[in-house]
Amino acid sequence: MPGSRGIDGVRLLGRLQALGAVGRGPDGALTRLAGSDADKHGRDLVSGWMREAGLRVEVDQVGNLFGTLDGSDAAADPVMVGSHIDSVINAGIYDGCYGVLAGLEVAQRFAETGAGLARPLTIAAFTDEEGVRFQPDMLGSLVHAGGLSVEAALASVGTDGATLGDELARIGYAGAMVPGTIRPSAYLELHIEQGPVLEHEGVRIGAVENLQGISWQRVTIEGDANHAGTTPIRMRRDAGLAAARVVTFLRDHVDASNAPTVATVGTMRFEPDAINVIPSRATFTVDLRDPDEDRLKAAEAALAAYLDRLARQDGVTVSTERLARFDPVIFDEGLVRRIEQAARARGLSCRRMTSGAGHDAQMMARLAPSAMIFVPSVGGISHNPKEFTEPADLVAGAEVLMDVVAELCGG
Repeated sequence: MPGSRGIDGVRLLGRLQALGAVGRGPDGALTRLAGSDADKHGRDLVSGWMREAGLRVEVDQVGNLFGTLDGSDAAADPVMVGSHIDSVINAGIYDGCYGVLAGLEVAQRFAETGAGLARPLTIAAFTDEEGVRFQPDMLGSLVHAGGLSVEAALASVGTDGATLGDELARIGYAGAMVPGTIRPSAYLELHIEQGPVLEHEGVRIGAVENLQGISWQRVTIEGDANHAGTTPIRMRRDAGLAAARVVTFLRDHVDASNAPTVATVGTMRFEPDAINVIPSRATFTVDLRDPDEDRLKAAEAALAAYLDRLARQDGVTVSTERLARFDPVIFDEGLVRRIEQAARARGLSCRRMTSGAGHDAQMMARLAPSAMIFVPSVGGISHNPKEFTEPADLVAGAEVLMDVVAELCGG
């Protein structure tokens, strides 16, 4: 039995492995997309563990799953710890799931040790954080924070043509509770870093003080399809070539900016998609990120100006569609300090840092003081089956989370 200052590491690690087995295909790849059968099985497992731990389980209208350990002050707003359990395609087992299961472990340890919390403690598993099947990403927490209506979220059409509302009903997770009913006094999210900084510097804990802004766009370039062998180069309106120019422009632009701006073209499709036909259409996505709002706006403006020039120079037609836009977030200074103090009290090295990835915490920061705790990712790898964090680091992060929650909940 672990001491009162520790979590049950064996239980936490075992649950990570058990949840990580849900959604495996015939090839062994893990894919647990929002609203899928695999998502249902994962939710069933987590909600079952919540009930075993003595938590009160509730589901809201967009499928957000909550487990609450009551405190002695029934009227007090709860401290909320959360993340997500949906995954990308061919995923690792830690992204999101670690934060939910570590929060559950913290709540269960409080229940087992009779800690006598004053404030309630709520563990949240938000719907569709990844945004792989339904968009926007971080959908569940965005609705909870009031940034997207329930109706718009449930009407979201997935990559397979299904709607989120229909899929939640099909898998039994279309709840009755109005999103935002549970309004936290503070929000904490424990997560793997998904980057190389902590491991590279030999630091055990990251106290995340801000989070990058994100701009997603879909760009469509229209040219003319024509014969690949008979059409002279100078007489072509090649949508594929124009798309390639955008990719190189983005890389050259961020390289020259001497700023932390990053740009990624993550998907691209040509039509008619034939080896011997000049592409008549290129459709691709652009992901721009920066922790500074002015720099992010400047990157968006630079891309827009380049697309205008490209249309004139290459004789193509260019259109854009905004897919998502989230401002940078500065987390609560008091919570960040508490994370630092808790880490040092346990003899763990700690540094402040920026999150390069989007997380539910950036949405919850609209509602309540929020912050994040990072633990190292081996090789900086995530969204990949090779995603791995050392067991000792997983336990250490959960114990820092427990200490901060204990201070916030009182008792």
